[in-house]
Parts: sequence; C-alpha cells; structure tokens
Amino acid sequence: MRARVSIAAAAPFAVLCALAALLATGALSAWSASEAAAKSGSGRGGVKLNRIGSFDNPVYVDAAPGVNGVFVVEQPGRIVLVANGKRSTFLDIRGQVQFGGEQGLLSVAFPNDYASSGLFYVYYVTQGGDLAIEEYRRAAPKRADPASARRLVTVGHPGESNHNGGQLQFGPDGGLYAGTGDGGGGGDPDNSAQDPNSQLGKILRIDPNPGGTAATSIVALGLRNPFRFSFDTVSARQPRIIIGDVGQDNFEEINYETLASLNGANFGWNDFEGNSVFAGGNPPGPSRHDRPIKVYPTGGQFCSVIGGYVVRDSSLRTLRGRYVYGDFCSGKLRSFVPTLGGARKDRPLGVEVESISSFGEGPNGSLYAISLNGAVSRLVARGAEKKK
Repeated sequence: MRARVSIAAAAPFAVLCALAALLATGALSAWSASEAAAKSGSGRGGVKLNRIGSFDNPVYVDAAPGVNGVFVVEQPGRIVLVANGKRSTFLDIRGQVQFGGEQGLLSVAFPNDYASSGLFYVYYVTQGGDLAIEEYRRAAPKRADPASARRLVTVGHPGESNHNGGQLQFGPDGGLYAGTGDGGGGGDPDNSAQDPNSQLGKILRIDPNPGGTAATSIVALGLRNPFRFSFDTVSARQPRIIIGDVGQDNFEEINYETLASLNGANFGWNDFEGNSVFAGGNPPGPSRHDRPIKVYPTGGQFCSVIGGYVVRDSSLRTLRGRYVYGDFCSGKLRSFVPTLGGARKDRPLGVEVESISSFGEGPNGSLYAISLNGAVSRLVARGAEKKK
C-alpha cells in the first residue's frame, strides 16, 4: 500500500496532540524539568576523543533501547553493531543502496519500543537515485532481517546526486522525523525547497503505523541540505529541534525552533542563504522566514556545517547543555549555548576530526564523532579511562 501524504494542517495537529498527551501524563513535564535544571557547561576544553574503531565510510552512530552498544552506519549500505568491543553486521543492504559522493545509507532510527517491537528505520538513496525511508525488523538480538523491508516514504530525486539530506530521528513527541535536501544542483533551480507540494528541502514527520499505512506530513520547508538535525532535550523546558543546513556559496547556518513552532516554519532557502538574500531566489520571498541562530561564512577552511547534539552526557561537564557541531573541511569541533535569540558563547573544543561526517549518540547520551575516513570516536572527559 502507498503511504498517505498530507500537507500543512495535519502535521501541527498531530504534533500538538502528541505533546498534549505527554503533558497530560506528566511524562513531558517531568522529563523537561529535570533536563532543564542542568546549567550549561563552560565549553572550555576538558574533553578528548577515544577511538572505538575504524569502519567503511561511516556516516552515523545511534543507540537502541535495551541494547548495550552502538550501531555504526556505513555509507555503502551496512549497519554494524559494536558491543563490548566486538563487532557484528546488523543489517546489510549494500545491494540496494546507491553509494558515492553524498549518496548512500545515511542514518538509522530506533523507536522507544524497539526492545519489544524489534522495529527500526533507515534512510538511504536507492539505485535509481530516489530517497527512501524503510522499516525493518530485528531477526535476532544482533541481526536484522533484510527481507523484512517495508517502504514508508519514497521521495523522487531526479537529475542530481547531491543534496539528499539524510537525517532520520524520533522526536520527543513520538513522531519519526526526516530531513530532505532540495534535490541538488546549484541554487535549487526547481524551487523545490519553497514548493509546498514537494517533499524536497523539507522536514517531514512520519507516523510509521506498523501493520498499516504510514502517514507523512511536511512540517517545515525552505532547507537546502539539512544533512544532520537533532532534538534538544536539555537546555529548555520544552523540546526543540536544531538543524545544521549546508550552505551554497556564502554561508553555513544552524536553525533552532521549538517543536511546536516547527510546524509551518520556513527557513528561507532559496530566497535566503543564512540571513542574506540569495541572488538566485524566486521572488516574492516567503511571508515567514525563521532565521538561523548561527551563521558562519563558507570558504577557506569551511565548506559544510555538520550538525551535532546538545550534550546530555553528565560526564562531559564542560559541554553539558551546549550544542556541539563541526565543519567537514575544517574538522574543528565547536560548541555553543543554543537559545531562540541566538547562539551564545561559541567556543572551540580543542579537538579535531578529519573529514567529519557526523555526530551520534550512544546509550545514556554518550556523544560520538565520526570521520568519513573511517574513525569513530567517543567524546570523553579528559582523564577518563578508555573502555576496552
């Protein structure tokens, strides 16, 4: 059966209902109050990288409820489980993934009920160049069943191989969120990011509805290539989303919204790049422009922002409550305190990751940095012992 796709009103209603349910049970208020109580760290060093291994073009790390270990996503189409220092292939779909450049298997997401349901979700580029989001089922504790695939979303991506987006993550409201690129080429020539009828250049919210028909809604538009986004459950009393959107020629940007205000948000591309009018846009500009909280110039040692996470690992005291991010070309990791009014106290971490492709979270909010060259490392406090 084909997935149902709705635009505009359905998404705000679904998100607000989910948030209302959490508030009614007290789950969200208890979670947010405890998280928000933590004071942000100084961001002044105090961390180092502990390498857990080398992989084949790694692009993401994630954890699953009930699993002692991390899942490393390899761009050619494989997911490797690393637990207690040992590796096992969890899923191998290399035969159906288009790999090269910005294409490949790009992320994985596990729902809160994974321990009982055994279901999980992946985002990849198909052999035909389209963007695919699929559901899979666990076959054994350390192995998934590749034959269990159920397609939830297919986004046509004709003509160009770049700007595929790639992030897949469950939000605090229980929805499955995905970030798609604008379809590639220079300047979004098809105006896809601003087209409310196109799923390119968007944040999508998906209800997987296991056993039924998945429902997909566009919740935000105006993005160029939101390769990585995450949810902030630390620095505020209500959940927020933070998006690293790769720029065109002049600016890289990071956007920050409450989950409620995300619905209907327009981040401006291709009428704006960062806070500046983009010469290749299609007037008139959008009636709503949700401006980024952080912009930095593209060029020289900077080329592509790599979005990360607001740190919730209590062992990383200097980074607690700060957003960690990087740039693919510079490799230098930085952090700032995110607020709706802007990025505060942006500082370097004092560590570098060559060709950084992503960040990821492990159990208990442990933070990982991934190099496309192969290295996957955990950020730990200086003086901490390396786990065997």
